[in-house]
Amino acid sequence: MSKKKHVEAAEKPYRKKLIRRRKPNRSIGGDVVLGIFMVLMALIMVFPIVYAVEAALKPLDELFMFPPRVFAKHPTTDNFTDLFVTMGKSWVTFSRYLFNTVFMTAVGTAGHLLIASMGAFVLAKYDFPGNKTFFKIVTVSMMFTGYVTGIPNYILISKLGWVDTYWAIIIPAFAAPTGFFLMKQFMEGLPSSLIEAAKIDGANEWRVFSQIVMPNVKPAWMTLIIFSVQGLWNQRGSTYIYSEEKKTLVFALQQIQAGGIARTGQAAAVTVVVMIVPVLIFIFSQTQILETMASSGLKD
Repeated sequence: MSKKKHVEAAEKPYRKKLIRRRKPNRSIGGDVVLGIFMVLMALIMVFPIVYAVEAALKPLDELFMFPPRVFAKHPTTDNFTDLFVTMGKSWVTFSRYLFNTVFMTAVGTAGHLLIASMGAFVLAKYDFPGNKTFFKIVTVSMMFTGYVTGIPNYILISKLGWVDTYWAIIIPAFAAPTGFFLMKQFMEGLPSSLIEAAKIDGANEWRVFSQIVMPNVKPAWMTLIIFSVQGLWNQRGSTYIYSEEKKTLVFALQQIQAGGIARTGQAAAVTVVVMIVPVLIFIFSQTQILETMASSGLKD
């Protein structure tokens, strides 16, 4: 029997379960109330973003208006223009700060996804001595914030000679326990029959991992990417990186933001620039997560 037939035979009973969808037991009035509630929640969620964008488009006199207005009377892009002029006066160019942030975010996210996925696959689908103990250690490590582990991390990074290098930000991102926990929990719900069918057809471990497991846990690793990008993009890195040419965009923008009343407009523009990439990543990834959740999620 070919690999395709093995997979189809393994998935057949689970597909039947997914097809049998329970009809929602709600009245029309309940649907209306639920719809109103969702609209209200959506407005509450989107309000901070709208307010931040509108503040960045306000001239300086409107920023100090009391009572404050949500929408700008005379919208202008002067705050963004002034921000880039100020950044241009720095002896380190804006593009250098941007490159530092993009490089650390991309490499850190890719490494975290790969390491967390491979480790989670082994823990979720293989039994070996210390399996449960190791996962308990990972779970406990999630209880400690960066403030608690700051000193040990700095000592370790200093001993390895990574202070004032990109690796001081990238390597710790590889070992973030949140992604590992997320991937492991999701992979446990993946039918073992799919993996067994692939192995019967002669697929090696790497092929099983890359072609069977990863496509079926797409919602998990897309969520992992969202969390990782948000964390690394907003990373200041000032604890480990001292050279100005290696500092992040967020660090440079926050220095402008701390410039006092005269830079209030630029500070509002900084808020939009800093948040725009994580928000866009979340929007595009969230769409794919919702689409994948409808067809994934097979259970043993």
